[in-house]
Amino acid sequence: MPTQGETVIAIRRRFGRPLRLALIGGGPGSWIGGMHRTAAELDGAFEVVGGVFSSDPARSRAGGVELGFAAERCYGDVAELCTREAARDDGVDAVAVMTPNDTHYAMSAAAIDAGLDVMCDKPVTETLAEARDLAGRVGRRARLFGIAHAYSAYPMTRTARQLVHDGALGPIRFVQVEYIQSGMAVRHEDAPATNRLRWVLDPQRSGQSLVMSAIGCHAQHLACFVAGASIASVSADLGALVPGRRVDDVASALLRFNNGARGTFIATQAAAGGENDIRLRVCGEKGLLEWNHRDASYLLVSMQGEAPRLLGRGDPWLPAAAPGTARAPRGHPEGLREAFATLYDELAEDRMMRSLGETPPTPLYPTIADGVHTMAFIEACVRSSSERAWVDVPTEAGAPASD
Repeated sequence: MPTQGETVIAIRRRFGRPLRLALIGGGPGSWIGGMHRTAAELDGAFEVVGGVFSSDPARSRAGGVELGFAAERCYGDVAELCTREAARDDGVDAVAVMTPNDTHYAMSAAAIDAGLDVMCDKPVTETLAEARDLAGRVGRRARLFGIAHAYSAYPMTRTARQLVHDGALGPIRFVQVEYIQSGMAVRHEDAPATNRLRWVLDPQRSGQSLVMSAIGCHAQHLACFVAGASIASVSADLGALVPGRRVDDVASALLRFNNGARGTFIATQAAAGGENDIRLRVCGEKGLLEWNHRDASYLLVSMQGEAPRLLGRGDPWLPAAAPGTARAPRGHPEGLREAFATLYDELAEDRMMRSLGETPPTPLYPTIADGVHTMAFIEACVRSSSERAWVDVPTEAGAPASD
């Protein structure tokens, strides 16, 4: 089976060129900006040509030049980017949005309305209403919309999903997911405010729940993606572990899925000493599987009455649909950048095949439908925590369904 890179290269050759991508956000010194730039170009699916790099027009133009882009493609704002790129014979095909949470909706809506495809950082919007609006725009404009939930693009989380889809575990009964970080374990409120901390610690800008917008949405999406189900109802507890904090830094919840499975969910950014620790366990009638981000190239499969098996990225006996996301043989590490690149490759493959008049495969990259379900989940968690009650998660037309 061809690797992910080989697949997108073959399609790009028929298409004739890489897709052109503009960045919105990700100026000099931005970690996430570097991740998006390098991942988009890793397999040659995209060429990053410019963008908007700051909310300050002068800083945006200067920042783009500092990053090596031509001055004429470093814009002062998104409106200028859309207008001037539309007038070019070599205008951009898509944008990548990596700005503060409260701007994702406006930036994405402007790009969609300008006829551009979008890859957006999470959370896709601040509210469910905004996410529904974006879904409507995407449908009316026949655009593509990807969300940077890169943990669902690791080869072994894809393998886990395939095993569930193939029925290897039998009907799914229980799902556990947790995401533990330590970045908010100290009182940043007492330190000099950086630009990032100003909006992160502002409840009016960071979203309905900071921890859910920052990492909880990743955990929710990963659980739903692998289990092949959406969340039907939730009993949640949101709050702050750090005394005096005005934004949520911890969330826990009991889950009920639309396929009848139950589950648990934990996310916190305030676990002192913690790392970027993501763990997923999916239990079925016949057995269970476990994946964790610290050992991302392996998947533990334990079937009832059998010795546990450790599957590795690149193993030839993996499910036929799974190995294609890997780029290197077993034992050669792959990580977050490659997972990001897989999302960009799949978005590009979708776009190029449609342009060639071909039918692309059903997308595995997270789409706006996933973003709508995530925002429905977040709002249900916020309401559940406030009311101290089980709350149903609204079912959306086109939302991810059980496999």
